[in-house]
Amino acid sequence: MPEAATAAAGRATLGDSEFDRDTALTRRAPGVYDIDLSAGWTIINAVNGGYLLAVLGRALADALPHRDPFTISAHYLTASQPGPAVVRTDVVRTGRTLSTGQASLLQYDENGDEIERIRVLASYGDLDSLPDDVRTTAKPPVFPPLDQCFGPEDGPAPVDGSSAITERLMLKLDPSTLGWALGAPSGKGEMRAWFGLKDGRDPDPLSLLLAVDALPPTAFEIGLRGWVPTVELTVHVRSRPAPGPLRVSITTRNLAGGFLEEDAEVWDSTDRLVAQSRQLARARLT
Repeated sequence: MPEAATAAAGRATLGDSEFDRDTALTRRAPGVYDIDLSAGWTIINAVNGGYLLAVLGRALADALPHRDPFTISAHYLTASQPGPAVVRTDVVRTGRTLSTGQASLLQYDENGDEIERIRVLASYGDLDSLPDDVRTTAKPPVFPPLDQCFGPEDGPAPVDGSSAITERLMLKLDPSTLGWALGAPSGKGEMRAWFGLKDGRDPDPLSLLLAVDALPPTAFEIGLRGWVPTVELTVHVRSRPAPGPLRVSITTRNLAGGFLEEDAEVWDSTDRLVAQSRQLARARLT
């Protein structure tokens, strides 16, 4: 078998990927789901916020009559840890083209008391039913091809602690946003990268929820180091992504009072803008 065909045959498919297995939930009762949060998606000492958003997104896709997230807003209340968790969903409204639901992810402390980790409100629809009419001034980011960009394996760990999530991602960063890794941050608050799942699974709407929160924080390129915990994250999914690697561009324009915003755009292999997000994060200034 030719080498290219062999590589293609080894690629994970939708529904049969580590990402799919690690976001799968068990329905305990209507609107109540159990999951064991995987340690494979941790960064520093906590579970990645994009992975957690995908878990909640999958629960809502099951609970609502529509399958695709159009907009999802999450408030991160406490840091999630690997291990057992429960997701509770509630259907707020159902309509012909959009359904709205809310969900909370909870874990338990040493006394067995519930601790709410995340609460989300989301609207779902059918991306395939949207008209194919694009009128935009947005342009895809321009940066070097994959073989001229650099991944976590090409340098030292960006932060102290777990970086298990990087072993599950195909992440290649634009060299012009890597000054922080060389001890010379640009101060521009920009991060750009090629993004995919390491096992080759093609992107879908749920993996877009991971993509917007998977790059190193823009705070690194501003000159800060350490954990940048998300306070709130809103994602708009605009289209079902085409197969192939994604390009993610994130910018920060304002850091004030110890908080910064990150605005992300995700573009697919056909140069279509498939997701946008904004998050508010806390920056450690010392």
